[in-house]
Amino acid sequence: MPRRCFPTSVAGQCLGSSDGETKLVTLALPLENVHAGPQATRYELRPEDLLQAEKAARARGLDLVGIFHSHPDHDAYFSETDLKNSCPWYSFVVMSVKAGRYNHAKSFLPNMEQTEAPEEALELPATDRSA
Repeated sequence: MPRRCFPTSVAGQCLGSSDGETKLVTLALPLENVHAGPQATRYELRPEDLLQAEKAARARGLDLVGIFHSHPDHDAYFSETDLKNSCPWYSFVVMSVKAGRYNHAKSFLPNMEQTEAPEEALELPATDRSA
């Protein structure tokens, strides 16, 4: 998806399971970026889309364990805007997409006060991530 949407910042849902410590993502689906400004620099999700994502996950026997978004032509980091708009119960996977190609990703878990988001361990399968 990053290549098809570049240079727009894409966002989506990470569906899977959690044992409290470890989250396993088994399905990633796009969500619409509804940011009214330049979408290369920011993403925004509608609350009702997140509620629908929760329902769709449960219908599949999964949980909504995280949100992903891309940083076109920038590194994967959790910005101040990301932190301010985060939900502390979701992991946030940020993908760096440079010149339309996947570069790297990092995952962050905001604290309940949304004052910091420590980086989480992130293991990616060995597959082609350029599509």
